[in-house]
Amino acid sequence: MRLILASASPRRRDLLARIGVVPDAVVPAEIDETPKKGELPADYARRMAREKAAAVPGGGALVLAADTVVAAGRRILPKTETEAEARATLGLLSGRRHKVLSAVTLVDAAGVARHRLSVTTVAFKRFDAAELDAYLASGEWRGKAGGYAIQGRAEALVRAIAGSHSGVVGLPLYETRALLRAAGYPLG
Repeated sequence: MRLILASASPRRRDLLARIGVVPDAVVPAEIDETPKKGELPADYARRMAREKAAAVPGGGALVLAADTVVAAGRRILPKTETEAEARATLGLLSGRRHKVLSAVTLVDAAGVARHRLSVTTVAFKRFDAAELDAYLASGEWRGKAGGYAIQGRAEALVRAIAGSHSGVVGLPLYETRALLRAAGYPLG
C-alpha cells in the first residue's frame, strides 16, 4: 500500500517517522491558502486539509494531508514572514492561552476521505523584552504559524499545554495513526 504525503514540511515527515511511517512520495499541494471572510479557525483548518488532499492525485495510493492553524479566539494567526509580524503575533500571545488546530485528511485508494481534528490549548508565559528579542534573533519564527516553533526554543516559553504536542508541531500523531489504521495501512 503506497502513501503520498501532500506536504513539503520536513517536520511532518519527521513526525511520521516517529510512528514508523515513511511516505512513498512527497507531493506538496499547490492551493490558495487564503482564509475566507469570517471563516472560523477550525473550519479553515479542516478545509485546508481537505483541499490539499484533493489537490494531489493518488493514482491508487493513500493521500495524507494536514493543516495546522494557530488561533487567538476567532482570529487565525498568520505564518510570520517578517520580524515585525512575529513581534506583533508573539506580543499578542504573550501571557495568554491560544488554540492550535491541526486537521488531517486521508484519502484512500477508492477516493474515500476521512478526517480528524486535533485541538490543543497552549499557554505562553508573559515574555519580557529580553526573552522576546532573543527568540526573534533566533529566526526560528520565520514561516511558522503563530510565529513560533514549539519543537524548538519556544518550548521553553510554554507555561502549559493541553492536547497534542505533535499537533502543535504540525501533525497530530494519534489522529494520523487512527486514520492510517482505518484505511488498512500497515503500522508496527
